[in-house]
Amino acid sequence: MNSVDFAEEILVYKNGEDALENLIAIKNDKETLPEVILLDLNMPIMDGWQFLDEFTQVKVDKKITVYIVSSSIDPLDYEKTKKYNHIENYIIKPVQTDDLKTILKTFKSQNEL
Repeated sequence: MNSVDFAEEILVYKNGEDALENLIAIKNDKETLPEVILLDLNMPIMDGWQFLDEFTQVKVDKKITVYIVSSSIDPLDYEKTKKYNHIENYIIKPVQTDDLKTILKTFKSQNEL
């Protein structure tokens, strides 16, 4: 199995509401805020679309890039992502090692000085 040195720390939330509440709680802490969010569209309590609608209203002083991670192959879901500026790409589950490598490479190239 291949591995990817993807992150120093990974925050995992079981639903969109918990994720949103915790991100709001740390929104002023640039060190703690994530740089990348892997967002599942199908979550309990608050789905990915609801999370995005709320998250885009939160003002943060750091760029946070969102990757949609979904089992949905519905072209309408993919089209809907285009209305959100934070979304970098749409990844079909299951997430593969190559997907993580691509995310990491894209992130690093966008953040080079």
